[in-house]
Amino acid sequence: MGHACAKLDEPGVEALSRQHAPDEVAPPSAPRPSPVHIPLGTILLRRGAIHAADLVRALEMQSRKQARLGDILRAHGMASEEDIVAALAEQFGTTVIDARQSRPDPRLIDRLGPRRCLQIGCLPWSRAGAVTVVGTATPDTFEAQRPELEARLGPVVMAVLPEAGMHRALLRSRQSALRLMAETCVAAAESCRIWDARRFSRRVLVAALFLGLSTAIAPSVTFFGLFAVVMLFLFAGNLMKLAATIAQLRAVRQGAGAQSPAPTIRKPTISIMVPLFREPDIAPRLVKRLGALTYPREMLDVMLVVEEDDHLTRAALAGTRLPDWMRVIPVPNAPLRTKPRALNYALNFARGSIIGVYDAEDAPAPDQLLRVIEVFDAGGPSLACVQGILDYVNPRTNWLSRCFTIEYAAWFRLILPGLARLGLVVPLGGTTLFFRRAILEELGGWDAHNVTEDADLGLRLARHGYRTDLVASVTLEEANCRVWPWIKQRSRWLKGYGMTYAVHMRDPVLLWRQLGPWKFAGVQVLFLGTLIQFLFAPILWSFWLLLFGFGHPFATEMTSRAADTVAVVFLGIEVMSLAINILALQGTQHRFLRVWALSLHLYFPLAVVAAWKGCWELVAKPFYWDKTTHGLHDGTAAVSYV
Repeated sequence: MGHACAKLDEPGVEALSRQHAPDEVAPPSAPRPSPVHIPLGTILLRRGAIHAADLVRALEMQSRKQARLGDILRAHGMASEEDIVAALAEQFGTTVIDARQSRPDPRLIDRLGPRRCLQIGCLPWSRAGAVTVVGTATPDTFEAQRPELEARLGPVVMAVLPEAGMHRALLRSRQSALRLMAETCVAAAESCRIWDARRFSRRVLVAALFLGLSTAIAPSVTFFGLFAVVMLFLFAGNLMKLAATIAQLRAVRQGAGAQSPAPTIRKPTISIMVPLFREPDIAPRLVKRLGALTYPREMLDVMLVVEEDDHLTRAALAGTRLPDWMRVIPVPNAPLRTKPRALNYALNFARGSIIGVYDAEDAPAPDQLLRVIEVFDAGGPSLACVQGILDYVNPRTNWLSRCFTIEYAAWFRLILPGLARLGLVVPLGGTTLFFRRAILEELGGWDAHNVTEDADLGLRLARHGYRTDLVASVTLEEANCRVWPWIKQRSRWLKGYGMTYAVHMRDPVLLWRQLGPWKFAGVQVLFLGTLIQFLFAPILWSFWLLLFGFGHPFATEMTSRAADTVAVVFLGIEVMSLAINILALQGTQHRFLRVWALSLHLYFPLAVVAAWKGCWELVAKPFYWDKTTHGLHDGTAAVSYV
């Protein structure tokens, strides 16, 4: 790159570099003025670290996107990290800390706290007389952090420290503290980490004994009592889904002629976290799929979150050429191995103000991040989370994948957005989620012990007065299309629903006050109602005997009018469910599934097995994470993002 120095006086290059250089501008809130710095681009040119043509291109990109020049150069491979760090040190008249030659003083780190060090990007390194040397990878923000640093450390002086070196140095001494925080960051009152499996098992045993005794003494009363409870929740649940569907369809119809929002001028940095566990074959496809995103690379921070001892996945990633905007975050070993724990740990290292989550096999629509930012801009400060639409790439694999696709189409395209429009709690999906980082950290992130951390977080957001909205952008993923893996996955979801409901109903009065009567009632129908419908579905199935003329064990206890009423209600609910599913299959890629919607009667009984399996695990192994295998089907090319 030595020839770049000869082009230092090329017309327009130096003028451009002086005009656009946010790297060297102190924030308005800085307590003291910064000296005038030589533009970063000029320093890099003088050092021969960048071509003049690349600098012109980078400065043009900076003028459009208002990103740091150094971030643009790194993201697009125009300059090396080492050269940029050295140039920043020269620009700010300081030195570079070599993390390989020395280590930070852990006592100084503890004054600020390891998590806070990562949040503000400053690491106290050593004492030099009465002054503390503090390393930072973003010297342009140092003056904004100075008041907090000096309040904890006394007089400070800045040195430049590469981000990767900062992370390595911090983890050498304080990894255990960060690991513990990842497991306990949610308030105990809203977490299931204090779940008492023994107490729960005793309650289950008492309930089972009571049910058995009442059945022996008064079988008819017990049967019809349970039947009434199940029918109540079945009717309420389907009525809620119908109301959500109508609300969503009406909103779509009213907004059909509306103009799209103006493009966002300033795009925030988005950190995308992708948890991986024992998925060595998915790395190349993952890089390709996320590489299709059209969001500016210098504003994109993709973190591949991998367990430290997952050597297969780490080796696969090491053998894959990752782009500069993608990095690997190893999660330290611990007895607890859950996705939310890994996400909490990785959150400490995120660069963005918006935090996204994708699963390993996800293929998001290329413009998805741009549309997410539009929704956040329009939603106001109370909008904490944006959920995308999930769809499947393999609906034609077999009958199970077809039914799963139908279920997801209704859930993500009609019911969830409808619940949001009705002002009810939105139980989040586990992927294509985007959060305002400040709010996510305020709530403590994810509950590391909950196996449906997504639904739990959706409820916690609502409890604290925040909203969730959906964006009409699709992420394609793989449908679980084998019976036993499907049951295992669904049992984890239903177990998490049960645990989430039990945790948040510890103090029902407080929950009522936080949510209000409307949302509180919705929680009962959505969480408790789902569990009751699946656990006691066999009671309902018994009435199909009457429909087909086989009689019923308790037919003599029912009047003909009561039997007719049951039949009408059953038929009405089935028609309602079928209508919702058909309405969800309007897209061209879904229309062939309409005829298969009739077969969902044979599909949902699998969830009954999953519900009882999940109930058993609440007693035997409440925090066990039944892993879903990804990467068996790769049909993204055959399905459109509609």
